[in-house]
Amino acid sequence: MHSRLLTDDGPRMFAVVFDQDEDVLPVLEKFATENSVAGASFTGIGAFRDAGLSLFDPESRTHVPIPVTEHTEVLSLTGNIALKDGRPSVHMHAVLGRRDGSTVGGHVQRATVRPTLEVMVTEFPSPLTRRLDEARGLPVIDLEADR
Repeated sequence: MHSRLLTDDGPRMFAVVFDQDEDVLPVLEKFATENSVAGASFTGIGAFRDAGLSLFDPESRTHVPIPVTEHTEVLSLTGNIALKDGRPSVHMHAVLGRRDGSTVGGHVQRATVRPTLEVMVTEFPSPLTRRLDEARGLPVIDLEADR
């Protein structure tokens, strides 16, 4: 992974370019930690060799796996970075294009880059904190903690 600060006049913006075979989530979290990013949004394009997506089922409060075992184009990648247990945590969703033109999408549990992934990160002026919401069974952004 290589990154460059695009602007620090106002909110910092970064370009993050992944290398082939990198695992997206831990690499993006490492980037956020090394650059002290405590709240941000991001978008991206590129391609994955394979991925593990999921759909959150509110009834069972579990993530239903959606395995992607083929090469796909990243048509849309979006998400945010917030502090969870004091460390940057990435929440990412993707829509992936298959060879036949069909798509698959969901919450990204894991993804392996092939051949590249380009992510644009825009930092927020203040940090965000994620906490477990017992009623929903999900970690959510806690707006009260971030005041």
